[in-house]
Amino acid sequence: MSPDAATLQPLTPSAPVPVWPRYALPAFAMVGALNLVFEAAGPRLGFDLTKPLLMPLLAMTMLARARPTPRLLLAALLGSTLGDTMLLFSGTWFLVGMAGFAVAHVCYVRLFVRAGALRRRGRFALAMLGYGVVWAVLISRLWPDLDAGLRIPVACYSLLLASMATCSYAAGRRTGLGGALFLLSDTMIAGGLAHWHMPTGTGFFIMATYLLGQYLLATGCMKVSSRRSGR
Repeated sequence: MSPDAATLQPLTPSAPVPVWPRYALPAFAMVGALNLVFEAAGPRLGFDLTKPLLMPLLAMTMLARARPTPRLLLAALLGSTLGDTMLLFSGTWFLVGMAGFAVAHVCYVRLFVRAGALRRRGRFALAMLGYGVVWAVLISRLWPDLDAGLRIPVACYSLLLASMATCSYAAGRRTGLGGALFLLSDTMIAGGLAHWHMPTGTGFFIMATYLLGQYLLATGCMKVSSRRSGR
């Protein structure tokens, strides 16, 4: 084939570039904002419908990035999705939701350990001491006011949550702030479970700190994972 003929051959069309990645973060932000509005002003149905969408949209936001998304992060967001959904109900379903979040915390801990959290001995020891004190004080205050069937689950879950927050602090600043906000959010939930008087607007701050905490954890995980792989 002559060079002239070759130049006349039609070019093979390249695969279309998907457009959804550019909308992932705006979608997460929009649904998150709507969820907060519904929490503050109603209707409750709007809150219930938007809450299960939050973590899948955050997962899509991470998948839309150029760098690979750790499987443990996706598993953590999947467990959080289960938790978000089941915590809309009461009784046994609420415990299932706690189990979903427990799976998320285990995934986060494993991811932070792989990223070298235990090798940062100074930061890890400081966080372990601080969060250990927080956990002991919190459980000692919650225990008498919790229903009998919730005492052991809440104690075990909160210990796992404190462990995640400890490892997140050792892993990096962004993940450390995300872990602290997650713990703050769940502490407010625990106060409600213990029948403490909670100020008006607590539900809004529970969701606001949770959403920001999860976003910081997810983006921080992407950062520490890329640092570990040398990217």
